[in-house]
Amino acid sequence: MKLNCVIIDDEPLAIKVVLHYAAQIEQLDIIASFTNALESLQFLQENQVDLLFLDISMPQIDGFSLLESLSKKPEVIITSAHAEYALKGFEMDVLDYMVKPISFPRFLKAINKSKFNHNNLKINKDYIFVKIDKKMKKIYMNDILIIESLKDYVKIITTSKNYVVHQTLSGFTESLPQSKFIRIHRSYTISVGKVSSLEGNRVEINGNKYTIGRNYLEKTKATILN
Repeated sequence: MKLNCVIIDDEPLAIKVVLHYAAQIEQLDIIASFTNALESLQFLQENQVDLLFLDISMPQIDGFSLLESLSKKPEVIITSAHAEYALKGFEMDVLDYMVKPISFPRFLKAINKSKFNHNNLKINKDYIFVKIDKKMKKIYMNDILIIESLKDYVKIITTSKNYVVHQTLSGFTESLPQSKFIRIHRSYTISVGKVSSLEGNRVEINGNKYTIGRNYLEKTKATILN
C-alpha cells in the first residue's frame, strides 16, 4: 500500500532530506511539497493525503495553525529544529515529533508508527543518501567497503572514494541492511561481501586487515562463513 505524503517546510534543504529518505521506502509516495504552509491549504483539502511531514516555525502561518485549520487531518509527523514545541505537538495528536537534523534511523522509527504501515517497510537498499557538505550524496551499497568510527562522525570507505559524515557508527550501521553489513568492532562496520579472508580475529578487505573485537567475534565469524 502506497502512502500519499506531503512535505511542508520553509527550508528547501529540509525538504530534500525528507525526499531522499522517503525515496528509500517503497510505501511512501511524495505527491507534493510546499515551502509556504498557506499555499498548501487548498491542496490538502482537495487531495487524499495519508501522511504529512510538517515544520512548525514558518512565515505567514505556522504548522500548528495549519493543523487547526484543516477539516480533514492526515497523520502528521512534525519535523522541527525546536524541541520545545514537542509537548504541544503531542497534545495535538501528531504521530511523531522529529528534531532536526534528522537521521535515517530516526525517520524509519517515525514512519513505523503510522497506522497505514503496520511495520512492514520495504526499503530500497541498493543505495543510501548521506549529507556531505550540505548536499545529499547517493552512495551505492555495493561500493561500500568499511565504515570507520570517528567519534561523532563516520568515515565511509568505498571502492573509489572516502566520505566523512556527521553521524555515529551505531546510527549509521542501523540504516544499513543487516544481511550485507556487520559491526565487527566498536570502531568498524564492514561489508560482509567484501571480506577476502578471515584469520583468527582479523578480516581482510581490499588488502587491509581489520581486528574483530572480542564481543563481536562469534557473530562475525558465523556471518562471514555462512
